[in-house]
Amino acid sequence: MPTPPFPATRFPPWLAHVLRAQRGPVPWSAVLRGALAAVPLLLSVLAERPTAGVPVALGAMLAGINDRPGSRRASVARLGLPALAGSAGLLCGSVVAETVGDGRSLVVVPLVFGLLGLGAGAISSTGPVASACGTQVLVAVVIGAGMPLPEPGPVRALLFLAGAGWLLLLRLVLPSPGGRRSGPYALDGEREAVAAVYEAVAGLLLAAGSPGARAGRTALSATLDQAQDALSGPRLRRRAGSAAERRLHARYAAALPLAEAATALAWAGVTLPVRFSEGPRRLAAAVRSGVPCGPLPAPAGTDAGLRALDDALLRAAAVFDRPARVPPGERPGRPGTSVLRRAWSAAGLEYGLRVAVSCAASTVLAQWLHHEHWYWLPATTVFLVKPDLGPLASRVVCRAVGTVAGAAVFGVLGVLSSGPSALVATVALCGALLPVATRHFALQTAVVTVLVLSLVLLGGEPAASWARVVESLLACGTVLLTGHLPLPGRRGHGVRAALDTAVGAAHRYLGHVLDAPEDKALGGALRRDAYRSLAKARTAIDLSAAELPPVSRHSAGSEGVAGALEQLIDTTTACAVELGHRAAGLPAAHAEVLAAHLSELDRARAVPVG
Repeated sequence: MPTPPFPATRFPPWLAHVLRAQRGPVPWSAVLRGALAAVPLLLSVLAERPTAGVPVALGAMLAGINDRPGSRRASVARLGLPALAGSAGLLCGSVVAETVGDGRSLVVVPLVFGLLGLGAGAISSTGPVASACGTQVLVAVVIGAGMPLPEPGPVRALLFLAGAGWLLLLRLVLPSPGGRRSGPYALDGEREAVAAVYEAVAGLLLAAGSPGARAGRTALSATLDQAQDALSGPRLRRRAGSAAERRLHARYAAALPLAEAATALAWAGVTLPVRFSEGPRRLAAAVRSGVPCGPLPAPAGTDAGLRALDDALLRAAAVFDRPARVPPGERPGRPGTSVLRRAWSAAGLEYGLRVAVSCAASTVLAQWLHHEHWYWLPATTVFLVKPDLGPLASRVVCRAVGTVAGAAVFGVLGVLSSGPSALVATVALCGALLPVATRHFALQTAVVTVLVLSLVLLGGEPAASWARVVESLLACGTVLLTGHLPLPGRRGHGVRAALDTAVGAAHRYLGHVLDAPEDKALGGALRRDAYRSLAKARTAIDLSAAELPPVSRHSAGSEGVAGALEQLIDTTTACAVELGHRAAGLPAAHAEVLAAHLSELDRARAVPVG
């Protein structure tokens, strides 16, 4: 999780975000994949066709940016779908260049880029994979229209797809560090995700009754989301992996009642003995190692929460001893609305319109200045306008600093060595650094700048380190202007839409708990949807709050709605546990707290957001 190296209170929110960087162990497997991604480029240089290796390296680079920790099955969509979008974009850009002549036109090219930006931006607002697809299609269209390569458009598109496909193949084939622990290594990401859920349950039980209970519940919700994503991808091997997959699905399903019981106990605010967390920890170790979990210490069932925990541990132990096929309805899914409906919502259109304006304006500026590398400016703008990379002011500062640093490093490397072999080695080094560099946007920008400048030379274009700096600074100014431009409609649609989605999910969960508490499978799915929607709303609120004041003020009051919503969902979970472990109806104390949280949510929503 991002942690500020300095106390955030000393700086304004947008500047504090610049100083944050993600921390964690070095992903050595991703580092290895990034270095090996340069192999096709090396082969093209050895075959004396370096320009053919440029689209391959571009495809591998963009896939490397999306190569994040997670399961192999999730990487199929996370890397593959954006690669297909980028390949189509490269082909489209090549057609544009052939139509208007070298991709230069003050009217046609900006208009095409603007229309594509509107659609791609709207689609990008629907989720992380869609965001990567929208970004790659726009970047590839711009590169296809402006980068002079001798290969025809269809060949470029296939080469781009081959580069991304090579990295995806490495992701699927190479084992993770630490060797094979249990079961097929193809499922090691899924095993770790399910084990992390049991660890988070243990952490929440330890934190119950302390100020860290809220953070423990948030961490548990995040690990459940990650496990849900890890297990929701396509099957990699239908025959050989089926038994292992069923086992993991069953163990994930067994963790859901444990998570519900732990949430209810944390909501009660009672400190629990340390031994209560031992059972989930043993289950986590059993998931990772494949050995039996052994006897689990169970709590005395003195109230509904402890009885629920005891029952959940017993059921989990049975599942671990005798893995069975997962009952229908317990497989992790992701309830949600139609992608197209979300794309053309007010939030989607707001973002799409800003992408369109930014892309068209930067293209007009680049064409008017008649720079040789004019396509750099709109391509940089596409990356800068993405809100999932942080607040706008933070992105601009990081981009400027990272570009200057990258250009300086490339200049030094050019003095020390030259020639195609040195450029290929530089690309391989940048590919290896990219998985670590993605933890901070400025560092990622510096690495990408060195990589792109190397590819420019391999593509036969003249060196242009400081031209890259100028283009990036112009893109920063363009995005900073368009990002604060008063376009039609209200600002902050993304925050309001996320909160409305979370409120709807919470009410569906509450209604089910009160009307049909015996349906545990549907209740579990609705609970996951409620917590997941709440997490997305908080992410949108935090992002908006870290913008400059002209933008951040549009989300004022949203934190109060999110806080009331969190209390309501936690209380609903506690009520579900009570109704599931008693013959009578809901206790009066729970009903009173539930009514109070509903009233608090109504009062918070009555205050207009922004």
